[in-house]
Amino acid sequence: MPTKTLRIPTPDGQADAFAAFPDRGGRHPGVLLYSDAFGLRPVLEEMARELAEHGYYVLVPNLYYRHGPAPVLELPARIGEEDRPAVIAKVMPLIEAHTTDRILRDADAYLRFLTAQPEVSAGPVAAIGYCFGAVLAMRTATAHPDQVAAVAGFHPGFLVTDAPDSPHRLVPQLTAEVHLGLAENDMTPETISELNQALDTAGVDHTIEIYPGTVHGFTMSDTDAFNPTALQHHWDRLLPLLDRTLANT
Repeated sequence: MPTKTLRIPTPDGQADAFAAFPDRGGRHPGVLLYSDAFGLRPVLEEMARELAEHGYYVLVPNLYYRHGPAPVLELPARIGEEDRPAVIAKVMPLIEAHTTDRILRDADAYLRFLTAQPEVSAGPVAAIGYCFGAVLAMRTATAHPDQVAAVAGFHPGFLVTDAPDSPHRLVPQLTAEVHLGLAENDMTPETISELNQALDTAGVDHTIEIYPGTVHGFTMSDTDAFNPTALQHHWDRLLPLLDRTLANT
């Protein structure tokens, strides 16, 4: 499985990134993969490799490149419940500094870079994300409806807020098909209903599904939240979505 460590030019510097793609040559549909709040690390590289095995060029940027190359944070080998408060305390300033303006500048740079790679085929791309990365995927898709044909977010946070530019208020700009895979504790029923209503009203083809027996972070094998059954369920939803929307061959 070919992989690369890359540097993506952005208006604010250069973002280091990881890319994985099939070893059979040729050109492949592009997928922009946003990490969870803990950032680019081996578990995300493993997920990118697995996705690449299904025929995609997967680009995983370091979201926090303005603060240094990945890993920006020193993380335990496995993030247990006892570690989480201290890790979250380190992560929150990075998330708070990652303003919507920065998200949109980065998204433009990431998409431009991804679609220019010689291994990436012409045509639409997908934006997928985990935890905080689901917000970035949604903002990328709403800002670039001509390029992003699929959005997937798993154990997402902050999709419905009181902010005027809350992601759920921007869904009329979407042309992508959307799948959101929620942990049981990710959103209240009222929040899910509000998000569903916004997507329905905008005419967005979407599914929102609560994955049973899960807690926030269920896809991440380096945390105590990991649920292998739910991770497989995530692949069972993600791969058909990409196949439908990106015309992978």
